[in-house]
Amino acid sequence: MTERKRNSGILKTLLLSVILLLYIFPFFLVLINAFKTKIDVIKKPLSLIGEHGFILSNFVQAVEKMDFFKALGNSLFITGCSVILIIFVSAMAAYIFARTDWMAGKILFALMIASMAIPFQVLMIPLVSIYGGTLNMLNHRTTLIFMHIGFSVSMGIFLFHGAIKSTVPMELEESANIDGCGRYKTFFLIVLPLLKPMIATLVIIDALNLWNDYLLPSLVLGKKELYTLPIAARAFYGTFSSDLGLMMAALVLTIIPILVLYLFLQKYIIEGVVAGAVKG
Repeated sequence: MTERKRNSGILKTLLLSVILLLYIFPFFLVLINAFKTKIDVIKKPLSLIGEHGFILSNFVQAVEKMDFFKALGNSLFITGCSVILIIFVSAMAAYIFARTDWMAGKILFALMIASMAIPFQVLMIPLVSIYGGTLNMLNHRTTLIFMHIGFSVSMGIFLFHGAIKSTVPMELEESANIDGCGRYKTFFLIVLPLLKPMIATLVIIDALNLWNDYLLPSLVLGKKELYTLPIAARAFYGTFSSDLGLMMAALVLTIIPILVLYLFLQKYIIEGVVAGAVKG
C-alpha cells in the first residue's frame, strides 16, 4: 500500500510538472526573444542569447513607439478604480445578504448568482450599443469602469458571502453592537479586516481579468489617448509585426505590472480561496 501511494505521488508530481512546463514555456519564449534582434529571433528562437548578444534597445523602442506610459496610466486608473469599487460594493452587498433573512434578499441573491451563468458576450454588444447610441457615453474611462463593476460584482458577492459565513462569527458582531457600534461601523471596523484574505484573492482575480481585457475596452475606448495596454499592444503589433523581438518586448512590458501585483499578494491567495470555499 505504501509503495502504491509513493508511485501515485511520483506520477502526480510528473503530471503537474509537465502541465507547469506547458504553461511556462510560451512566457519563457516571449521573455528570451524580447532581448534579441529581429534576425536572431527568426534564426534561433530557442536560444537564450542571440548572436548579437543581449539587446535592451527593444524595450526602449517599445516604450517610445507604443506610448507605453500613457497606456500604463490608463490601465492603472481603469483597473484600480474598477477593482476598488468591485471590492467595496461586493463586500457590502454580501454582508447584507449574509446577515438578513428577508425573502426579497434571498431572491435577489439567487438572481445575482444566476447572472454569473450568462455569457459576457451575450450582453456586450447590446450594452455598447446603448452606451454609444442612446446615452452617447463611449470613449470615457468611467463608462468602462461601470461596465466592469456590473460584470464582476456577482462573483465578488458570491465569494464574500461564503467568506462572511465561514470566517466572521456572529458573536463578534453582537459584542460590537453591545459596545455601541452601529451596522456601518461594525462592517468597516470588525467584518472588513477579517476578510483580508478574500479581498486579496479578489484583487488578484479581478485585476488579472480587467488588466488583460481587450474585447470590451476595444469597443468602448476608440480614441488612441484612452488606449489600455492590451489595446496599445495590439495596435503596436499591427504596425511592427515584422519585428518579432520588438513585439516580444512590448508584451513583456504589458505583463510586468500585473506580475508585480501577483507576487506581492500571492501569500493571501490560498487563504482567501479556502475561506470562500468552506461555506457557500
